[in-house]
Amino acid sequence: MAPRRPAELYRAPFPLYTVRLHPQRPLAITAGGGGAAKTGIRNGVHFLQLEQIGGQLSASLLHSHDTETRATMTMALADDIIAAGQDASCHILRFRLQPPEPRGASDGRNGESPGVAGQGLRSGCSVGCFGGLLPCNSPPGCGALCHGSLFPMAGSGEKGPRRRKGTSPAGQGETQSQSGEVTVESLHSVRTDFSPDALQKAVRFNADASLLVTGGADGFLRLWEFPSMKKTLEFKAHDGEIEDIALGPDNKVVTAGRDFQCCVWQQDQLVTGLRWNENLPGIPDKAYRYQACRFGTVEDDAGALRLYTVQVPHKRERRPPPCYLTKWDGKSFLPLLTRPCGSEVISCLSVSDSGTFLGLGTVTGSVAIHIAFSLQVSWGAVGLLGGWGAAPVTPPRGRAASATSRCCPAEAVLREGGAWHRGDGCGLRSREPGRPGAAGGERGRPAQRGR
Repeated sequence: MAPRRPAELYRAPFPLYTVRLHPQRPLAITAGGGGAAKTGIRNGVHFLQLEQIGGQLSASLLHSHDTETRATMTMALADDIIAAGQDASCHILRFRLQPPEPRGASDGRNGESPGVAGQGLRSGCSVGCFGGLLPCNSPPGCGALCHGSLFPMAGSGEKGPRRRKGTSPAGQGETQSQSGEVTVESLHSVRTDFSPDALQKAVRFNADASLLVTGGADGFLRLWEFPSMKKTLEFKAHDGEIEDIALGPDNKVVTAGRDFQCCVWQQDQLVTGLRWNENLPGIPDKAYRYQACRFGTVEDDAGALRLYTVQVPHKRERRPPPCYLTKWDGKSFLPLLTRPCGSEVISCLSVSDSGTFLGLGTVTGSVAIHIAFSLQVSWGAVGLLGGWGAAPVTPPRGRAASATSRCCPAEAVLREGGAWHRGDGCGLRSREPGRPGAAGGERGRPAQRGR
């Protein structure tokens, strides 16, 4: 039997490279674009409302923010602040969610309490938080506002704003809102990479959003005070590109580079270098490189911390060797467990907030959910014609949402180590159980002007 096709939540008019779920609101933020190449493919950041409709997860476009000639390749989220990696710079954006215009405020129509009509207040609220995505902790009849009353609740008979047919003309730097509910303000823009082929490849906030860390193609790690964006530290962390960054609770920084190294830093001092294969003598040191790193909590153990890393083959072979997933003690940085995770090349890694699940995305578009305790596969799904631009996000209940660059083969080519060219758009998908797909190559960059 053929694998079940994953449900497509949303399709953007450009390739998607990154996606984030807001921790307090039923909101997905996804971004990408065609870069500076004059292909007619736009660049933007899209804000999507998530809700349950008829038992199915649905996404609708709230707002489209134009990023001119810059494709957003990486993104970090801290409350209402977005740090977007665009070319060689980090752009700091602030967004605000605004409720729609009140209707019938004086008479409390549609079962709403007077004075808060249109804001989602119900006297008999029994639906779940996040529009039904999470179990509701409030008793029936509480009259609670669902997540700031910014969105209509599932099952209320009200439909959120849907994407309008066609697109409105917009000039450079303009933002478009389908319902007037989101505004975006640009706060800062700082250059974060200075290599000849400059590209910011990773960006992270620390736990209290007082620190922002960036890394890119020049191998330098840069630390910035936030929100002033004053650079406090800059040093060479890797001989080559920095692939990923993870921040621990004590502001230790873990970096994964293309130079076969994964390093733990305290400020600019090297704490230790990780060696995932030290107990696997049959694997040479330079047969694999580190692709991704993430910290995660341990369920039912508040004081414990884990670090997870993904290792991918450095060279491609006719019979592709497996990728590996490693779990480390997050304080001593000693390896605890290593398991193979398939022959598809892993491009990204995500950890659920509870620390229970790991999400792996591949360059061919498939996704797998692993159990963090054992690193065993919980389930996998197929994604066709494209690779992951962003890690699958694992919200509660184990459902994975992800941004994929799903390009038409007649119009798009993914060169080895090269760039995405024209595509037919990009889908945000909700992954359902299936079987793994086939092996493929690495994720590329958006096309740049003059290349």
